Amino acid sequence: MTLRIRDLREDKDLTQTQLADLLQVHQTTYSDYERGLLNIPIASLHTLADFYGVSVDYLLGRTDVKTPYPKKK
Repeated sequence: MTLRIRDLREDKDLTQTQLADLLQVHQTTYSDYERGLLNIPIASLHTLADFYGVSVDYLLGRTDVKTPYPKKK
């Protein structure tokens, strides 16, 4: 997971501070997420998945398919 969120961030030319602001955490906390030192809260995983347009399973490395699941009606 750590490499996926870092790669997605770098692909969009974003800083850790910008993502930390999105998740309403300190930059060092976000850095710890990327390095795998802290588990990412479920709500933050949802936010990141929506932001990047990928599934949570993709973020977690459970699949290589980026496509998010359809929203519930």
